[in-house]
Amino acid sequence: MEGVVSGPLVSVVTPVYNGGKYLRECIESVFAQRYGNWRYTIVNNRSTDDTLQIARSYAQRDPRVRVFDNAGFLPIIDNHNHTISLIEPDSVYCKPLMADDWMYPECLEAMVAAAMRRPSIGLVCCLASTDNEGILFNQLPPADPSGVSDTTVLDGRAACRIPFLEDRHFFGSPTSVLIRSDLVRKRRPFYDPQNLHADAQSCYDVLQESDFAFVHRALVFSREHDESHSAHVFGLDTMFAGRFYTLARYGRVYLTGEEFARRFQQKLDEYYRRLAMARVQRRGREFWDVHRRMMALAGAPLDELRLIGAAARYLGWRLTHPVSLARGAARKVRELLRKEPA
Repeated sequence: MEGVVSGPLVSVVTPVYNGGKYLRECIESVFAQRYGNWRYTIVNNRSTDDTLQIARSYAQRDPRVRVFDNAGFLPIIDNHNHTISLIEPDSVYCKPLMADDWMYPECLEAMVAAAMRRPSIGLVCCLASTDNEGILFNQLPPADPSGVSDTTVLDGRAACRIPFLEDRHFFGSPTSVLIRSDLVRKRRPFYDPQNLHADAQSCYDVLQESDFAFVHRALVFSREHDESHSAHVFGLDTMFAGRFYTLARYGRVYLTGEEFARRFQQKLDEYYRRLAMARVQRRGREFWDVHRRMMALAGAPLDELRLIGAAARYLGWRLTHPVSLARGAARKVRELLRKEPA
């Protein structure tokens, strides 16, 4: 149902590759918005399923929907950059929406209202619900405990200091953010191609020159499934690598010199503890390629001697904690059983 066409124009953008299974639900959630002043761009990244046909069928129904078909396949971050570069030239806000997610009917209405609280607000985030009735990004306490207002507004520096110093991460995924379009247009590329979690990193970038609002409501649904990009990179522990790289790039912008030096060292120590477990578990080449690259980009190339020492300490700890060792062995058996052919 089309809402009243008033308020600033929102450019909704969806990059998609082989998303036919969920794409209709995603698109229908845009049509169901109570906020009516939107235009929708879908970019098909050479899908081999019925993605393109589904997208075009909606474009034929409503002139607010545009569909682009890439001439060649693009890596995921490159495709996200291409898609977000196609926002409407007269849009005031940009709303990324991943093809396997969807928005609740009040999403655009609530996020635009939050953005318009101050002209300086450039980024709005919200909670996200999941398949298992969980809530994502619920790590920022409400500014108004009485519940009269469900929106927290912070200046950009204050917002970025919280995750850097306290490990409370609430910037979310592309589907849970709204970005002021002028901040998108001045960044080419908008997402850092080096970082598989460039969506979160982009928040630190835009908040250098804008303020932040967070709506403490689940306004979007974030689907968790085995075929998603998130599911693949989760097994490679890229989230930690991406956050470490982001700290290296933006930590000095938001932290004092002393704070940055302390947090960088703490996170580097934690990184080696994680890599020590990975070495003992004999993780594969893809895992190590990712982490060697990200550590080098962060200015802390992998030190093999330090890794050997960390792995030795980890093994020593495991040997003196037999319960943990038994649990690890049981987990390995379960993994092998799952791989056993029927």
